Order: sequence, then structure tokens, then C-alpha cells
Amino acid sequence: MRLRTSRKLIAAHASHRSFNTNIGRPMCSIVSNKPNRLSYRIAVVAVLLSLGGCASRPTSAVLQPTAVAQAEQADIDKVALLSVTNRNRIKEYSGFGTQWAGELTYERYGFAVPRDRKGATIAYPTERAGAKRTYMVTEREQLAQQAWLADATRSARADGTVAVYVHGYNNLYQEALYRAAQMAADAKTLSPPIVFSWPSAASVTGYVTDRDAALYSRTDLEGVLTALARAPGIKRVVLFGHSMGGFLSMEATRQLKLQGRDDVIAKLQVVLAAPDIDVDVFRSQLRDIGHLKTPITVLASKTDRALSMSSFIGGERARIGRLDINDPVVQEQARKANVNIVDISTADSSDGLGHDRFAAVARFGSDFEKAEALQHKSGNFRALVFDAAGAAVASPFRLVGHIGQQ
Repeated sequence: MRLRTSRKLIAAHASHRSFNTNIGRPMCSIVSNKPNRLSYRIAVVAVLLSLGGCASRPTSAVLQPTAVAQAEQADIDKVALLSVTNRNRIKEYSGFGTQWAGELTYERYGFAVPRDRKGATIAYPTERAGAKRTYMVTEREQLAQQAWLADATRSARADGTVAVYVHGYNNLYQEALYRAAQMAADAKTLSPPIVFSWPSAASVTGYVTDRDAALYSRTDLEGVLTALARAPGIKRVVLFGHSMGGFLSMEATRQLKLQGRDDVIAKLQVVLAAPDIDVDVFRSQLRDIGHLKTPITVLASKTDRALSMSSFIGGERARIGRLDINDPVVQEQARKANVNIVDISTADSSDGLGHDRFAAVARFGSDFEKAEALQHKSGNFRALVFDAAGAAVASPFRLVGHIGQQ
């Protein structure tokens, strides 16, 4: 297999841009691929993803609490977060594996994040480097559900908001925690985040396994959202799903709606970062969920190579996370679907694929919230464009073109 040929295949679906892409395509044309065809697709993706970087991945040893030296206290930002997972527990350093546990484990963490950090890049702790240069866990405690909910309520912002981060495909438990710590440190205005970690296989070739794991994690995520929505003092739950975690977030929201849990739905604000969701699946989810009080927000990048590969695996069907905000058809469909789109194509990326741009946007959280508040107050919604180049001199969000009324 030559890389040149693979790139041509990957680029073949770059023109699929609208919500209407592939509508009416016979299902048999999707499911009739032979097993060796699927294996070939996954093999191509594995080769291309490996080109994005060869850095070793963190073991669960990075979950071990480490004290920060007194001399380094002035050089760090302190971050607290809560986690809940349905992964199986492993003995090594009290970590979590890639299998479904069948029950939830609740934890609380404290992090030290270097104040002088390089964008959204995460430097994991080593024996030689201290807190000035690497992220590190400083506190860790397992909690009972009620104690965890009490912590979540206390950590809610003054307006009663809590945020739940759902990671994507090919993620270790510790990777999800450190990413949440980075975003919390950069955002500053956000309350301590809650990480929902589902049992990703944490393997490039585990895409199908991860999709299954996301599906059977729907009920667990739904239960967490319900418990938070019922907790006294919590008035809004921001559900932030990245990549395949966006698919899981939409499925959990859909399940809540089908079960008549409008009390929970009313408190949800769904944000999908580079969502790995087929366009037709997304439209079906939207139909089942119906009109939400707060529009769903999609952080999209038309140059996201990871989603291009996901589309390739899925029979070259377009993904919502690669929508082109400049396409009039996309704008019209977004208006009808009550969806806000934020173009983050120019944001920084550190994974070589443009799939982690959402992490770089965290530092502009306050501006994003101002833009959202403006939309809700004016009673309409617009397409938003992230302008990284102008961030230092103006709001990073530029309203472009009125799409329509709610």
C-alpha cells in the first residue's frame, strides 16, 4: 500500500459538506462491504495516524499524587476536577483499563498545571522535570456517589453551572483527565470540570470497538446527567463531547428525551467539539431530541484530518465535525436544525491532524460565553467564526451573516 494512494482515498470525500450529504444512499451500499475492505480501511487509518506523531503514551503512573515543591508554587495554576468512569479498575498504580466495569467509580483530583505552558500541549510528569515544566496530579480521592454529587454542587459556578467533558475515540483514562485539567486551567472562568470517561480501547485500530463502547455507555452517562440535574443548586449542565464523545453525548441526550426526562433536558447545554457523527445520524438524533431551549453548538473544522479518516472508515460518509461554515446549504440547514456552528479551523493543533483544536479554544471561554449570551438575548442565532489571528486585539468570535430567527 502506497501512502500516495491512501491520501487520494482520504481526500475523496472532502467535498461532502452539507447536512444533506448522502441522503437517500441505500443502506446496503454501506453494510455490504466485505470484512477485508473494512480491515483495509482501518489499516490505512492506522498508518496515517502513526504519521501524526510517535510520542509514548502516559501510563497510569501519572495518576499518582506528587507534592509540589514550595519553590514552584508561584509557577503553577491549581486545578480541581471530578471524574466518573465505567471503566474497569486495574491494579497498576490504581488506574483504569479499557473494559466496561458495569458500575461507576467516582473520584476527585487536584492538578498542578505549569503557568508557563505551551498552548494546549500537555507535558506529562517525569522523574526529572518538576511542576514548572510538567502537569502533575497533586491530590486524588475516591468518593461515594453522594459525596461526589455534593462536591459537584459546591464546585458549581455562582450561576449554578457545571460542565461535563466526554472524551473521544482512542483515549486512555489519564489522557482524558489531563486534557480536562488543561482546558480548565486555560478557561479560568469555568467551574471545576467533571470528566466522564467511557471504556475506549485506546488503540488506533479500535475504532469499531470504541463505537460499541460509546453505545453501551449511553445509560451510564444518562444516569450521571440525571443525578446532576436533580442536585440542589445546579441550574445548568454543559455537556461537552469531543469526537466520538460527541456521538455518545447526543445519544445520551436522545435517550433522555425518549424517556420523557424533559426536566433534565431543560438544564442541558450541548456542545460538540469535532463531533464524529455521520450527517444522517445527526439529523435523526436532532429529530428525536427536538427543539432545545439552548441551541446545540458544534465546533467544526473543515481541515480535520482525523474526521476525514473516520469518514473513510465509515464508507466515505461526511462527518458533522467537518462542516464548512461558508457553505450556504450548511447555514440554511443549521438554521432549521437550531444549531450554532463555530469554525475553529484556524485554531492551533498539536496532534498533527487538526483534531484537538477544541483544546486551544478553551482560553477564550469568556468570549465564547459573551457571544452565546448575546445570541440568546437577541433571540436569534448566528454562525460563529473563531479568529485566532485577531484574538489578541479583539474578541476571537466574529459574527458572520445572519442565519435566521429561532
